[in-house]
Amino acid sequence: VQLQASGGGLVQAGGSLRLSCAASGRTFSSSGMGWFRQAPGKEREFVAAITSGGSTNYADSAKGRFTASRDNRKNTVYLEMDSLKPEDSAVYYCAEDINTGWRVSTASTPYDYWGQGTLVTVSS
Repeated sequence: VQLQASGGGLVQAGGSLRLSCAASGRTFSSSGMGWFRQAPGKEREFVAAITSGGSTNYADSAKGRFTASRDNRKNTVYLEMDSLKPEDSAVYYCAEDINTGWRVSTASTPYDYWGQGTLVTVSS
């Protein structure tokens, strides 16, 4: 199982980015997928999650600005990030929960596999 995150980059405040996370090695339609981020000197924090059924949950900091979605035909999940702020700058990680994908998991412990991360930098 491999998760490949991509789509990060440098963007000005107020701009948008779309992150992608492609899963290979297995079909992930029954998995829950999460997005987390870690800024320098800070702990990793939950950003968004999408269940196998398509239900979503967001951190308060992401509500109204970020949208998680998935395309099971492509084994890919997405995180659309709009109205980006400098405080959104971090390495973003995708993660896969293969055992309890039917429910939202905001903690990191239920996730079995993690991608390598993609860097998002938002300039002011």
